[in-house]
Amino acid sequence: MKLSPISLKWILRSYPPFFFQRIWVKKIHEGFKGIDVKIYKSFLNINANKTLFGGSIFSSVDPIYPILLDQAFKAKGMRNTVAWLKSAKIDYLKPGRTNLQFSIRLAEEEIDEAFEFIKENGKIVKTFTTEIYDNNGIKCAVCQNEIYIRDLSFDVSKLRRREINKII
Repeated sequence: MKLSPISLKWILRSYPPFFFQRIWVKKIHEGFKGIDVKIYKSFLNINANKTLFGGSIFSSVDPIYPILLDQAFKAKGMRNTVAWLKSAKIDYLKPGRTNLQFSIRLAEEEIDEAFEFIKENGKIVKTFTTEIYDNNGIKCAVCQNEIYIRDLSFDVSKLRRREINKII
């Protein structure tokens, strides 16, 4: 479904896994080129050490890149796509003793390059890194997300013809 940045922001704010883990989407940038997220520390998402659950931290980053890229591609006319998190790795560097936040920015060139690659090959797997900071600017976690995006309307025979032409 093609959405506006404001509509997507409110959908994510009210999305139960985000809402109950106190994950708040502050802003989605124009053209889906970025997002600002805050994780509020509350009794709903702290562990026995009174720090934020690692699962809450990871959950905040998990869907962001697939959603942003899928919406950016839909805005460019690629209507029939599937986007998901293929794999992820998170390193917890410091306990989340305060609220946490992160910002993601996607360069126009990065979006265009991925879009053209998908138009040519039908799919792409791309890795992104996100750094998560506390209120004092201390880096608490680093997450690498490998995103898979496929154009479901891509003609696979196009790839086969290209492979045959390479052989000949």
